Amino acid sequence: MNKIELLSDYPYLYETHMHTSEGSKCGMCKAEEMVRAYKEAGYAGVMVTDHNWGGNTAVDRNLPWEEWLDKFFMGYHNAKAEGDRIGLPVFLGYEATQGCGHDFLIYGFTIDWMKKHPELREAGIPEQYELIHSVGGMVINAHPYREADYIDEVLTFEQYADGIEMFNAGHLPHREGAVDHSIWNEKAVKLANDNNLPGTAGSDQHSTSLFGGGTAFRTPLRSIEDYMNRIKNHEDYVLTDGRHWYDNRGHMIK
Repeated sequence: MNKIELLSDYPYLYETHMHTSEGSKCGMCKAEEMVRAYKEAGYAGVMVTDHNWGGNTAVDRNLPWEEWLDKFFMGYHNAKAEGDRIGLPVFLGYEATQGCGHDFLIYGFTIDWMKKHPELREAGIPEQYELIHSVGGMVINAHPYREADYIDEVLTFEQYADGIEMFNAGHLPHREGAVDHSIWNEKAVKLANDNNLPGTAGSDQHSTSLFGGGTAFRTPLRSIEDYMNRIKNHEDYVLTDGRHWYDNRGHMIK
């Protein structure tokens, strides 16, 4: 993977949507490998967002709640340990799947808080939104227009989200003969702007063959809370799908 070509005014690029094989059954690489790949590519940090109990999780759903959480977040813990060792910030998150394939990126919680709230496991979309907000967290409607076998119906949930994943780099063709699904990103941009919701960008990365997507800032993030505040307040940041750069309203930067 070549180094990412960063914009000079926004040199701090963060991956907001990343999976590990420890937490996601579809993850193809260990957390340590993922973190090293991002460091070598020039990223400023990563957010681990493995698939939770409602999605393609790698952890046995029949385990007791606290034991399930301990195993599920091993991807994050391993990534954090390697990130601390090599100097790459790693932030906590997860991807929540509701119903048949409706996905949300969740940030701003703690694992200890989750252990005290097993009702999360049965919470629907409105209840999830309320619970995450109760701890000061943020909910992003992930790839709202994606079409796939595991998605029974394309639906959007802007009323239960703090932002929209405008650009999912996984929708672009990354191998010869692959289909270009960037139209799904274009629809997500319109959804966000029509509802005055902030947009984010990430790669939906499952391996070390990086797509190059993410959200970039002028200054480094201090914490996941710092990230959430910048996004919620529509602060100065740019987005990339790994091919082009966009302002935070989704307009291409020439």
